[in-house]
Amino acid sequence: MFGMGLPEIGVILVVGLLVFGPDKLPEIAKQAGGFVRTLRQMAENAKNDLGREMGEDFSDLNLRDLDPREIVRKNFLDDDTTPSPTKEQRILRPGETPPYDSEST
Repeated sequence: MFGMGLPEIGVILVVGLLVFGPDKLPEIAKQAGGFVRTLRQMAENAKNDLGREMGEDFSDLNLRDLDPREIVRKNFLDDDTTPSPTKEQRILRPGETPPYDSEST
């Protein structure tokens, strides 16, 4: 959940218990759960509205496909197109200076 593991959630619970106390912590957790539920419902409604307004062609549209980072990742940073070192290209050893062409500068 959100990239958090069990230790992080435990720390958050302990800090929440110390800050809010055992009496108010269940009510705050209930409010936080309701907020997350409302936020998810609003996002789902916005996604449905967008799909309905764009028409049948975009009914299976994933909102993540509209993220510019995802577009760059899919089109430019594809792992299959990464060239492997050829005979002329080789990986330098630690401390080795790269080749220098004085005519190219």
